[in-house]
Amino acid sequence: MGMRSKVIRFVRMPLRQKWMLAEAYYYLAWARVLKSRPFSTVAPRLGVHMKETPLSVEPGQLAELKQVAQVIRLMSRYTLWESQCLVRAMAGMKMLERRKIASTLYFGTARDGEARLIAHAWLRSGPIIVTGGEEMPAFTTVAIFGKTIDERN
Repeated sequence: MGMRSKVIRFVRMPLRQKWMLAEAYYYLAWARVLKSRPFSTVAPRLGVHMKETPLSVEPGQLAELKQVAQVIRLMSRYTLWESQCLVRAMAGMKMLERRKIASTLYFGTARDGEARLIAHAWLRSGPIIVTGGEEMPAFTTVAIFGKTIDERN
């Protein structure tokens, strides 16, 4: 799809979708800044350590979860900075927090083909893996941060 087609598609998009795309871009930038800070200062913003949120959500929230996942995936391709797994997961968590939807951020490790330790982060809300689901099965969970509706960080 050419640039002209993308611009036309964006212009014709409903205002709500445009706002969600802008929100995703903003939170991807916010998460990238946080990623550059020491983890000990960032961890309290991620929720309660080693606490998982429920595997169920209200039926009306499923569509919202899928939309957040979609806009994070889309906008992460257009950022001027690295927006890999941890940045995507933190941005998604913040977007869900704004919508008063609980989520759990997972950190995992694995060995690559050369036996080097690699890491991955993914975000789950209810039954939906919002970000990082493609690579998730290859990793062993080593830390969990759950953010419920009541936590304000």
